[in-house]
Amino acid sequence: MISYRRSRIILDNLKIKIENETIKTDNCLNRVAAIDIKSPTNNPSGNNSAFDGYAIKSEDTRYLSKKKSKLFKIVGIIAAGDKPIKKRIKKFETVEIMTGGLLPKSFNTIIPIEKIVFFPNKKNSKFIKIDQKIKKYQHIRFKGSDYKKNDLLFKKGTILQPHHILALKTLGIKYVKVKKIPNIVFFSTGNEISNKEKIPEWKVRNSNSYYIQSLKKNFLFNFIDGGILKDNHQIYFTKKIQQILNSKIDIIITSGAVSAGKFDFIPNIIKKFKISNYFKSVAIRPGKPILFAKFKKIDKVIFGLPGNPISSAACFRFFVFPYLQNLLGIEKEKPIKAILRRKFIKKANFTRFAKSKMYTTKNGKVEVEVLKGQESFKIQSFNKSNIWTLLPSGKSKFKKGEIVDCFFPNHPNKIFF
Repeated sequence: MISYRRSRIILDNLKIKIENETIKTDNCLNRVAAIDIKSPTNNPSGNNSAFDGYAIKSEDTRYLSKKKSKLFKIVGIIAAGDKPIKKRIKKFETVEIMTGGLLPKSFNTIIPIEKIVFFPNKKNSKFIKIDQKIKKYQHIRFKGSDYKKNDLLFKKGTILQPHHILALKTLGIKYVKVKKIPNIVFFSTGNEISNKEKIPEWKVRNSNSYYIQSLKKNFLFNFIDGGILKDNHQIYFTKKIQQILNSKIDIIITSGAVSAGKFDFIPNIIKKFKISNYFKSVAIRPGKPILFAKFKKIDKVIFGLPGNPISSAACFRFFVFPYLQNLLGIEKEKPIKAILRRKFIKKANFTRFAKSKMYTTKNGKVEVEVLKGQESFKIQSFNKSNIWTLLPSGKSKFKKGEIVDCFFPNHPNKIFF
């Protein structure tokens, strides 16, 4: 049995290759950028108005005051989307300009509509009256003030979210290079596992495969259901692995049959193949019997998860997903720090993944409560939870008020932090 820390080092140092592909920006939600994405243009693409108002040349107002006002002749109107005005602008002339309208080169400042005095009146507005000096560059959105050409939009390894798509579309980026989505095939195991709704008391409904499948969009993988392996399916599973080794599958995951029982056949079958970086059993709870191996000279790996629902869920979250992150070049997750509401005691040499509930207090503190019912077969506490608390090995007693690390169960922390 190895430590959780040691198992993560093995996984972090062992990548299989995931190719890149170029896709339309429209379809890049939850995909991972394969390269740094830079702006192909300036944004804004030209100087434009930040308000509805009137554009003037600041120099024309240099000597104006309450005692010495001047009428500026209105010589045109510019709406957002209009082509630039090319006509020559004379001294003491102005144009009405709408928000987003491209500012002609002859002008260098804008007076908002709310501050305009019309002459002779608003209904018959041929002039605007100005009786003060107007500073340069007021209410202008300058070319490239948001993004300049070749500015970095986001780094490779970024999980593309709706706000990234807004930036891509704004800047006219039609295609983006992303990592291909890893393919996972999932096998449930055991004579007791059933997909039927009505089952006798000696059977167990298949839930693990449906739970893992439900995570595929948030955790960035394609899911292929390999079905249920019965206790006498050793030869069948061996043949399935041989087929998978010649397929586009990247990761094999099994659930169950990895412990030390008579029908726990997964470890013995895996050892028949040429493998490396094998480990079996990690000092964690839940999920101690977990198995991992890489197939030699082939870019494929296998995870053997325990069969109990919470063990399977925890091992996927803290082994399989970090491995996927590494393959896709995503920066490691940062834990959410929270204050422990009540003391918790565990075995010192084990890392504990605790079903927990996170709260925000009235004064803005983030607190977490480790729920009752931590056994790996109990789903009630998992159903009530909204966070995993990770309690590391090396100590057994965690006091009320301690700061602990937390991870969302159904989506990566990285998307939000």
